[in-house]
Amino acid sequence: MAFDIAKYFLPVLILCLLTSPPAYAECPINEVIVKGRVENPPENARVRVQLVYPNHRGGDVGEVILAGTDFILPVEFLTQSRKPTLIGSLGEKCNRKPETVIVTLIGSDPAHEYDRVSLELAADFKKTDSSTYTVRLGVTLKAAK
Repeated sequence: MAFDIAKYFLPVLILCLLTSPPAYAECPINEVIVKGRVENPPENARVRVQLVYPNHRGGDVGEVILAGTDFILPVEFLTQSRKPTLIGSLGEKCNRKPETVIVTLIGSDPAHEYDRVSLELAADFKKTDSSTYTVRLGVTLKAAK
């Protein structure tokens, strides 16, 4: 009798698992904010911020076209470090964060890298609230005249 009940419910359980919507991440999205200025900016210059994760894995990138010499560039990143299992958020980890933040000054005519600064998240940023890291000292990028 128990075998007959299991034989009936197993296909129903499989059907429910196959037709249920996928489990989505419940981890927060955090943000790194880089503020700074550019000395002698070239025309149509851009500032790019790239987040680098452990094992030198490149990740999220933000970019802004300069309008003047000062810039503020926020870059969001997902804190989910492991894919959720079939049963929703069971076993999910939300501790992913970048180790290094690379700030680059790029000219556009022709495309040329003028300056690059590498910052460590732990040493060069402060956590201003539960989800935001802000650079402690403004970044200064220089373009040769």
